[in-house]
Amino acid sequence: MKLFYATGTCSLSPHIVLLETGLPFDVEKVDLATGKTASGADYLSINPKGYVPTLQLDSGEYLTEGPAIVQYVADLVPQKRLAPPAGSMERYRLIEWLNFISTELHKAFGTLFHQAPQETKQAARETLAKRIAIVDKQLRTHEHLAGNQFSVADAYLFTVLSWARPLKFDLSGWPAVQAYLQRVAARSTVHAAMVAEGLIKA
Repeated sequence: MKLFYATGTCSLSPHIVLLETGLPFDVEKVDLATGKTASGADYLSINPKGYVPTLQLDSGEYLTEGPAIVQYVADLVPQKRLAPPAGSMERYRLIEWLNFISTELHKAFGTLFHQAPQETKQAARETLAKRIAIVDKQLRTHEHLAGNQFSVADAYLFTVLSWARPLKFDLSGWPAVQAYLQRVAARSTVHAAMVAEGLIKA
């Protein structure tokens, strides 16, 4: 497998999950500005959507969209328990959280990264505050987002919430979230993924 990624984006999430599985995989960096991969390939020929992540499967097929990729990877090694069994209520709860992160947190943070009227950005910040409060409430009684087992939802949530610092979005009002981020950051796989992508030093 090969993961196409860009530093500082949501592709960190499947990178973490791949490391959690212990499966062999390669990574290739994408320059989103030029649309070229590190090997000089035209990224749009790989993923016409033009954004990351993209996972090239061993079959040669390409899979896009982070929540789909992390579930696919988790299901390759069910014994790692990165996702509950397909068809179980616990799996649907996981999907529920993945969708919440994607539509309510990822999207709102995305607004802050791009050029937008100040009123739009302020509205996004207010939405984020309400949504992060929901996450904080969950984490007051659970070690991880979908329970007490690290899952693909945690890889995604950690990735998205890590954008708070560069965007100067203050998380101090949510102590459970802060403690959670410290716990997840301490995982060897998370540290390794961040080092590999140049987000932190080894």
